[in-house]
Amino acid sequence: MLLAIDAGNTNLVFALVEDPGSSPGQAVSIRARWRIATDARRTADQYAVWLHQLLELEGFTRADVSAVIIGTVVPRALHNLEVLASKYFGVTPLVAGQGEADYGIELDVADPKTVGADRALNAIAAHEVHPGDLIVIDFGTATTFDVVDFSGAYKGGIIAPGINLSLDALVAAAAKLPRVAIEAPEDQSVIGRTTESQMHIGIYWGYVAMMEGLVARLKAEIGRPVKVIATGGLATLFDKHTTIFDAVEGDLTIQGLSLLYQRSKSAV
Repeated sequence: MLLAIDAGNTNLVFALVEDPGSSPGQAVSIRARWRIATDARRTADQYAVWLHQLLELEGFTRADVSAVIIGTVVPRALHNLEVLASKYFGVTPLVAGQGEADYGIELDVADPKTVGADRALNAIAAHEVHPGDLIVIDFGTATTFDVVDFSGAYKGGIIAPGINLSLDALVAAAAKLPRVAIEAPEDQSVIGRTTESQMHIGIYWGYVAMMEGLVARLKAEIGRPVKVIATGGLATLFDKHTTIFDAVEGDLTIQGLSLLYQRSKSAV
């Protein structure tokens, strides 16, 4: 099986994927997934102990992993993940965007080297499943809006503070404001009667308004019919109270890693 590793700024996701073979477009079958907080100081040995236990809990062993592919936006984390693959799984990992795992799509921006691996992987996976022009919204440490044209080319996008980051900044800067959970307000009213309800409204409905406004502007600039694809842990939370999403794809980055792996095998 393929171990796909998505190293983000906040969390690392390890996904055990049924070997998709060498046919690009073959459906991704995720057998297990695990999440750990990102810490660039974490060693390969620490990852191995943690993963070994989780593999056993799911009924797998290290021998079940025959390939590893890594996508990271945290350069300092890459070395230890590569050591993990070689030392504990006995394979040379593919790294998204490098060598055999070159993205294979046009990065039509001023400086292609600055495009984060997660954004390129999302573009690859979204284009594979959804034809036509796309806006991909990824809810992570930052909330990113990526524009992918009908040919699969990455055209650029928008980076906004993630909702957790926005809440953290608000609480840190205002001494009397409490920490509140990120959730939809109980009703549709935007007149809060308590400090907590006012914060819920400001964070949640403010974020919905930001998304809807930016998507409207992007669609107007693109000038063609566009599908909006959402991914990331909070996508389902917002999907309940906005109509801008045409689809929610929870594992888009992992799908992109699996597609890159398929393409690398088919090119051999």
